[in-house]
Amino acid sequence: MAQAPQATHRRVAAIDIGTNSIHLLVAEVDVQLSTFSVLLAEKSTTRLGERDPLSGDLSAEAIERAFRTLRHNRQLAESHGVEQIVTAATSAVREAPNGRDFLLAIQNQLALAVDLVSGPEEARLIYLGVLSGMAFGERPHTIIDIGGGSTELVLADGADARALTSTRIGAVRLQREFCQQDPLPSRARGFLQAYIQGALDPAVAELRRALKPGETPQLVGTSGTAMALASLAAADDGGPTVKLQGYRLSRERVDQLVERLLAMSLEQRRALPAINERRAEIIVPGALILQTAMAMLGARDLVVCDRALREGLIVDWMLRNRILGDRFSFQSTIRERTVLHLARNFSVDLPRAGRVADHALSLYDQSRGVLHDDDGPGRQLLWAAAQLHTCGKCINISAYHKHTWYLIRHGELLGYSQAEHLMVAAIARYHRRSLPKKRHESWLLIDSREQRRTVGAMALLLRLAAALDRRPAPVIEGIRVAPLPPGDDRGVAIELLPPAPAPGEVPVDLSLERWSLRSCAEVVMEACGLVLRVREPDQR
Repeated sequence: MAQAPQATHRRVAAIDIGTNSIHLLVAEVDVQLSTFSVLLAEKSTTRLGERDPLSGDLSAEAIERAFRTLRHNRQLAESHGVEQIVTAATSAVREAPNGRDFLLAIQNQLALAVDLVSGPEEARLIYLGVLSGMAFGERPHTIIDIGGGSTELVLADGADARALTSTRIGAVRLQREFCQQDPLPSRARGFLQAYIQGALDPAVAELRRALKPGETPQLVGTSGTAMALASLAAADDGGPTVKLQGYRLSRERVDQLVERLLAMSLEQRRALPAINERRAEIIVPGALILQTAMAMLGARDLVVCDRALREGLIVDWMLRNRILGDRFSFQSTIRERTVLHLARNFSVDLPRAGRVADHALSLYDQSRGVLHDDDGPGRQLLWAAAQLHTCGKCINISAYHKHTWYLIRHGELLGYSQAEHLMVAAIARYHRRSLPKKRHESWLLIDSREQRRTVGAMALLLRLAAALDRRPAPVIEGIRVAPLPPGDDRGVAIELLPPAPAPGEVPVDLSLERWSLRSCAEVVMEACGLVLRVREPDQR
C-alpha cells in the first residue's frame, strides 16, 4: 500500500470485525506530536453473531455480508493512502467452529490479515482506545464495553490496566437466546437479569480485588449500547446526538431509560429517531447488561467515551512503531511484562533465560542475510520465545520443548496477536530435537508460508543460543558471527569470547560451549544448507 507522502504524518486503517457490526477507521498519525486524528469512520451491521443454531458456525449469509463490507472497507482505506490496515476479529469469530476458515478466506480472497484476539486482549485494546480519548488523572476508571457477543470490564488508571476481563454475554447473543417475545414479559426479564448477574459475578469480583482501599472508580461506557442510551437521553434533553464523548448518565437515568425501552414493542423502538433500526432490535438486552453491571459495581453514574477497540488498534499500531511516548510509554512494555509474568508463573530461571535471549538477539543482529532475512518483526518473537523456552520443565524435563509449546499456546500473552502468539510458541517448540514436520500440530497452526519461514529461522537462532547455555553461571562475554570467506564452504563461522580474566587468573575455558555449538552443525545444514564452523580462540 502507498506510504503517506509526508514523513511527519502517516496514515493507517483499523477494522474491527465484531459480533454485531464491522467498524472501519482511517487515521492520520502525527509522528511529532504522537497523536492521531480520525479521517474516516464507518460502521456496517453484519450480524456475524447470528450463527447456525445447531452447529454454531458462522452462517453463509453473515459471511457474505462480512465479505461485502470488508471488500468495501479495504477499497476505502486504500483510497486514503494508508500504509497498513490492522484488523481484529472478536467474539463471534473466536467461538465459531468455522471461524478459522473464515479468516483464511479473508486472507486468501481479500489479502487482509486478521488477528483473532482473545477476550482479555480485546479488553486491553478497548482500554487503549479509551485512554487515547480520556484523561484519567489520579482516579481509577472502570470501563464497560457491551458488544454483540461479549462484555468487557476493565479496571484501569492513567498508568496501567489493573484488571482485564471478558464475559460471554452480549446484546446479540442474549437477544437470540432469551428475547423471543417483545415486549419482554416480566418473568423473562427477571430470568435474564439473574443470568446476566451470574455471568458478570466473576468479572466484578476480579475488579473489586484490584481496587485499593477507599478508591471509587469512574464508570466509562463505550460502544453501541452506551452510545445508544446516551443518544436517547440527549434527545430527551433536546441536546445534540452527534458527538456524545463525555456525556454523563446517572444510574437513575439509566433505570428510567431501561423501563421505557422494556415497555416498547420493536416497532416503537424502531421509531425512535435517536437510535437506528438495527440497534433497536438488540437494545433491550444490551441495556439490561449495563443496568445490572452498574448496580453490581455500585456506580452512581456513567461517562460515555466514543473511542473503543478500533481506536485501540490505532494506538497499538503506534506503540509497536515506537511513535507513542509520555503517558503511553508504559504500554510500550506490555509485551515484555506479559512474557516475564508468564515466565515467572512457570518457574523459569529468569537470569539464565535472559542470557539465552541476549545470545539469541546477538546472533540475530549479526547473522542477517546469512542465517535469516527477517527485517525486524521476528526479533521480538525471538526474544519472547527465548525467555520462555524452558517453561515446559515445570511439567517434565523429558521432551520439555513440547510442554513449552503447550504452555505458551494456552498462556496469556497480551500485546501479541493470535498469529504472533502461535509463532512464539512454535519458535520455542523447535529450539531442540527435530525440525518442523508437516504433521506437527504446532506447525499446522502457523498459517502462512512467510510466518513459517520466520518461525524456522528464529527457532534455529534460539537453538544455537540455547546450546551455549551449559552452565548455571555466565561464562560467555560475547559472540562474533561472520559468513565463511569466499572460496570456502558456504556457511557461517561463530566465535565465542570469554570474559577478560583478572590479573593472575586463568581464562575461562569455553570448550564445553564450543562442543555444544558444534552439535548443531547437522541441523544448520539440514535447515538452511549452510556449514557451521565454531572457531577456536585466536583462529581467523
